Amino acid sequence: MKKFELTDESIEMCGRTLYRLKALKDFGNVKAGDFGGFVEKEENLSQDGNCWIGGDAKVFDYACVYGNAQVFGDAWVFEDAEVSDNAEVFGDARVLEDAWVFGDAIVSGNVRVSGKVRVYGNACVYGDAWIYEFAQVYGNARVYGYARVYGNACVYGDAIVCDNAQVFGVAEVSENASIGGSAKVSGLIRVAEGFIR
Repeated sequence: MKKFELTDESIEMCGRTLYRLKALKDFGNVKAGDFGGFVEKEENLSQDGNCWIGGDAKVFDYACVYGNAQVFGDAWVFEDAEVSDNAEVFGDARVLEDAWVFGDAIVSGNVRVSGKVRVYGNACVYGDAWIYEFAQVYGNARVYGYARVYGNACVYGDAIVCDNAQVFGVAEVSENASIGGSAKVSGLIRVAEGFIR
């Protein structure tokens, strides 16, 4: 038995028609009869697992939510993006292009995650941060404030990138390092400890 259906309630988004979800059975924290967010087609949300799109969240194009992932609030997941495993995307977050949020990662607030980005593990990206191009954020890393991580940069371990800091190029920020203020970390550099402002 399917766990959800598309209702007749629809909205227009980016030249596409999206339909409100309705749960057909109990699963996870969802009860039969609950209304969810909006999708363009059934393929945007897996019928398996406890994954769900709630609130006024929107998933469209070829994007897919599966596993036990949750997308809610006013978040958008679109183009070829994926949200899977136990990941959560909410607030006004936008996940697009070929970005993938998975594991137990959390993406929230006004965050933009785009390009071939990977956010996974227990990583948290929130506030007004942007992660784009080919960047990776994973482990227990935190990226927040107005921080930008892009290029082929990696932020992982227990690292923090916050405020207006930028990490780009092929830079790595790892272990217990913290990058804040208006600091810029780029090029062939690895920062594994200390605080840079």
